[in-house]
Amino acid sequence: MALLGAQLVITLVMVSVIQKLSPHYSLAKWFLCSTGLIRYLHPSDSELKILAGVPKNIQKPKKDSRNKNYQQDDKSNTFHVPRNLDIQLETAKISPFDVVHLRYYTEYQWLVDFSLYAGIVYILSEIYHFYFPIKEEINLSMMWCFLVIFFSFKLLTSLTIQYFRSEESIGERSTCIVTGLTYLLISMVILIIDENTLETGLEQAGPASKIIVKFCMAVSCGIVGAIFTFPGLRMARMHWDSLKYCKENKIMQLLLNISFALPFILVLLWVKPLSRDYLTERIFSGMNQPLLTPNSFDTIRLILVVFTVILRFSLMPVYLQAYLNLAYDRIQEMKREAGRITNVELQKKIASIFYYLCVVTLQYVAPIIMCMYFALMYKTLGGYKWTDLYRASVVPQDECSINDIHPPLTDSTEDMDILTTAKMSLRGLKAVFTTEVYRGLFGFATWWSCFVWFAASALGMVYQSYFSKM
Repeated sequence: MALLGAQLVITLVMVSVIQKLSPHYSLAKWFLCSTGLIRYLHPSDSELKILAGVPKNIQKPKKDSRNKNYQQDDKSNTFHVPRNLDIQLETAKISPFDVVHLRYYTEYQWLVDFSLYAGIVYILSEIYHFYFPIKEEINLSMMWCFLVIFFSFKLLTSLTIQYFRSEESIGERSTCIVTGLTYLLISMVILIIDENTLETGLEQAGPASKIIVKFCMAVSCGIVGAIFTFPGLRMARMHWDSLKYCKENKIMQLLLNISFALPFILVLLWVKPLSRDYLTERIFSGMNQPLLTPNSFDTIRLILVVFTVILRFSLMPVYLQAYLNLAYDRIQEMKREAGRITNVELQKKIASIFYYLCVVTLQYVAPIIMCMYFALMYKTLGGYKWTDLYRASVVPQDECSINDIHPPLTDSTEDMDILTTAKMSLRGLKAVFTTEVYRGLFGFATWWSCFVWFAASALGMVYQSYFSKM
């Protein structure tokens, strides 16, 4: 218990809260059903027949002589209507009964709700360690953060695998492979850049075999880039449409553009000549010291990651409504086409938008959740402090030893043998996974996730700018 202490209590309490409250209260359900999202309803067969002037077929059912049952001809349910038919789609607010049957709704609800609970555990743990900085305890909030990252990665991977299983997704499959190999090449180039240019922190991590470690990291970067590709492209399309629908609201347009540009600013904060050297070393005229200390710069960088994620979540209803409006856009585009279309195809064209709502929502939330929880693990395991933002005197990072962050464990004579063994094992792990190792691994993971997050969206915006029809 000494190794866990209050961490175990917080974890057990949160598990109990999940069991009691999750069936009744859900943040994921609230985002879809209580933020005013509106879906478009496809017209029924009778409405289409009236609009198209298709006569209603009155057929007598055919009698089957073998089983004396009446059979209705299935072909009578399918008919053709002009594509330029003047269709006015009806709308309806999304209700909990509408979303429970959608594809990937369970996975989306679990990811968002579990991320919320993990965030609460992390906040409580940070408050506890601020007032009671006991270093012998294992920080179980890191386990919660790691599980959130694992679930996000697993869901994005499962969504990407769908493109490889479908025979109709040859283009999407090729796109995933090409982008994955491209990001693999980019990551290999980035990993050999000097620390004075891009502060990944991997040089200070000091692994025994840097070539093997960096190659494994490059492969992981390629995989992450591949699974972020279509979420980024989807994000770009929703951003493009959101700006179109918010032409009259300048404040909303400003927020949308800030939200889109913030990941790029986060990427630049790891470029040392453009950020750290400029803010922590350069002394401007009329000032006696730089604008920021090294530790306060690290804290601001982490806070900006959290702020970006919160802003993206607050704008999620706007982006999702832009996606749902694709049903209306499809009908308007179809009206400009010549020819005829069957009623079934027309109804699928509209209904499929709402059917894939949870898939699109997962593509929106999973990348930003991964970025935030990478940053939280980077902050805690890297030995940073939120209070460094306003602390007047801070210890420089190069003077900070491992023992200052993880002091040596002392064994008392009253400890049991099993507790002593656990402490010795924990001490051995800390000797291998030092603060510098955590800063290198999770610092680079945070930067790379922000990089591919923005790169995929920027690629999608380029595509929308030059190839979009709307």
